[in-house]
Amino acid sequence: MDDPTGGERIKLNVGGKLFETTVSTLRSGGPDSLLSALSNRPAHDPVFIDRDPGIFSTLLSLLRSNRLPSTAKRFSNQELIDEAIYFGIESQLRSALAPTRLNGIDASVFTTVKPSSDGVVSDFNAIESDGSLWVAHGGQITVYDWNLSHTETVRTHLDFITSVRRIHSEIAAVGSLNGSGLHLYNTANGRRVHSAEWVDPSDVRIYKARVHAIADSDDSIFASYNCHHGENCILMLDKSTMRVSSEIGRITGNSSKNMVPTKLKYVPDMGILIGSSVTSGSFGCAGYIRLWDPRTRNVVWETNEPGSGRSSRFGDSFADTDVDVDELSLFKICSKSGDLAMADLRKLSDDPWVYLKEKNPSMSNLGGNGGGNFAVHCYRKQVFVGREGELEVWSRIEGNDENEGVYMYRRNCVDKLEDSERGVIKKIEGGGDRLFVTRENAEGIEVWQSSHNSGVVSVL
Repeated sequence: MDDPTGGERIKLNVGGKLFETTVSTLRSGGPDSLLSALSNRPAHDPVFIDRDPGIFSTLLSLLRSNRLPSTAKRFSNQELIDEAIYFGIESQLRSALAPTRLNGIDASVFTTVKPSSDGVVSDFNAIESDGSLWVAHGGQITVYDWNLSHTETVRTHLDFITSVRRIHSEIAAVGSLNGSGLHLYNTANGRRVHSAEWVDPSDVRIYKARVHAIADSDDSIFASYNCHHGENCILMLDKSTMRVSSEIGRITGNSSKNMVPTKLKYVPDMGILIGSSVTSGSFGCAGYIRLWDPRTRNVVWETNEPGSGRSSRFGDSFADTDVDVDELSLFKICSKSGDLAMADLRKLSDDPWVYLKEKNPSMSNLGGNGGGNFAVHCYRKQVFVGREGELEVWSRIEGNDENEGVYMYRRNCVDKLEDSERGVIKKIEGGGDRLFVTRENAEGIEVWQSSHNSGVVSVL
């Protein structure tokens, strides 16, 4: 067993079936795996392991070739995962089951994740690092792991959650427009571990403030609060103590720009917090985008539409915004024309917007599809746009002539006709190599991937 090449053969009896392989194959599962430990046993009689031989055969093929054989389709993901955990090779299986890198051009609906009760999703948070999913539905939080397998459901004290965000491995932050405060729940045991209300002893009107949006950084949580009379602010909480550390961007209730931020995003490379708000009325959309430095609590840049930040599109206020934290770019989609514009966060000015020029001939006659419901989300250097029920992706073209004030992007439809007929897209968010989409009054969350994997099954 001291062969440095690991080429010596070894026999295993798994569930009554004899397997013969090499020491090097068993050790490829990693030094801490059970199979690696078995490879160090004296090679006399076969070691008996009381596990399923069919699944073991699949996992052994995975160790030999770094991919799952076609026979893996006979088993569910969870069956494979349970056995992989037992043998200590979960990381190898996880890599094999992961979808290919997300490419919006060839993405398609893979499955729909549906909570078992209160199936209409009010908000969700997809985790970029592993593609897990934290879902708010009714007054409950349901967590799905990297494999989209249900791990836990927690019932909160709230009747209807409207904002949810994972802030630690087992801690979710939630807020509701029907109840006050930010609430932190441990999803492992279902307990509420902390609540943060916005209070001001010097102003009796500051009470029962509702949370509209939640974001976080490595060490802080940000939540936008709004009182019934319109006063609003952003509270910053320290993640280690869960206590309020500062108040940012307070706006009085009688201010002409008193809308509470309904979107928050932290940009770690610049150390700034970006908030935006949009209202829609009989005269169109109006809103603002504001950037704060959380350390000084000062506004470092803002634009109001209609209002300051006039451009050639004056009167065509944005309907939605998002931030590409990798490219340090700010995107907006115009409410009337449906045009998409971007601004460099490092070069913000009174009018920083440049409008994306379409370079895909097949899309040139589709028009802006303005005047409808829009959603925009930046992920993996791609910009995903929901127009009513349609989903499209914009991909940057190399060699842009930025001196002309336009950026060349290739625009492509992601969906098919039957996809667009499922309803108005309300939210788009990426996680891992998946894209998650919710639609108005539709149950569940659509899961989009670039390709289907032979070993993956639908989650219902």
